[in-house]
Amino acid sequence: MSTLSGVTTRSVKIDSRSQVQRYAFLFMRLSGAALLILAVGHVVIQHVLNTSTNLTIQFVAEQWNSWGWKTYDMLLLAFAIVHGFNGLTNVLGDYIHNENAMRWVKRIIVVFTVVTIVWSAIAIAAFDPAIVP
Repeated sequence: MSTLSGVTTRSVKIDSRSQVQRYAFLFMRLSGAALLILAVGHVVIQHVLNTSTNLTIQFVAEQWNSWGWKTYDMLLLAFAIVHGFNGLTNVLGDYIHNENAMRWVKRIIVVFTVVTIVWSAIAIAAFDPAIVP
């Protein structure tokens, strides 16, 4: 550190790891806001505007007959999964202090996240409302 006219200055070194953490932090805030809108909308549509006795496979088939509803549900699913697994990574980072072990845990979580999103998006996209009785 150096002092210039009574002001202390220091240089900040930014590495790629802190940039990833910064974007993960920003994503948590933005996805939380998106989830608030999507999840509250989902609860209002599914449980307030419709009765719980109306929530049948036929009701879902009618909704998923439209790509708008499929997209809405895929976005809700993707944001919730990534937000949750990002939070899980943060919690595990508090308890796993070995950098190599944490690196492997993060890799496993990323693979599991991608597989879960792709698998569930395929299930939603491939759902055929015509087969529902």
